Amino acid sequence: MSERARVNTITDHGCFGCGEQNPIGLRLAFFRDRDAVEAEFTPRPEHEGYAGLVHGGIISALLDEAMSWAVIADGRLAVTAQMSLRFRRPVEVGTPVRVRGRVIEERGRIVEARGELVDSDGTVLAEASGTFVRVSQAQQRAWEERYLRRG
Repeated sequence: MSERARVNTITDHGCFGCGEQNPIGLRLAFFRDRDAVEAEFTPRPEHEGYAGLVHGGIISALLDEAMSWAVIADGRLAVTAQMSLRFRRPVEVGTPVRVRGRVIEERGRIVEARGELVDSDGTVLAEASGTFVRVSQAQQRAWEERYLRRG
């Protein structure tokens, strides 16, 4: 990555994806890389589904979080309205992966994003597309205060 500016700098909250206060959360740290955001993650034993493999729900959460932070990094706070996921290869517990998200298109309050989960060789393990709906201005201000800046 060329530019490593952290996107989610406030992490003292309980978000399952990025909050450091959530003892069972993923605790993802997202960094901007040109037109995308990405985070590194190593699945732990508690993320297991079948023996030695990461549960599909965890993979889904990783991709949802990456796409969400791509939307947020572009200055839009939104919620997931729809998500489509394709599992390409098994993800093994203990294997470092990188999750990446980027905004594809914006139409009014609707934002389309894509995400991918890759291994250290760049092999795509899973990919997703999502539709996000921007929140109201009042909700955006409240969430900016809690998750993006303080004071």
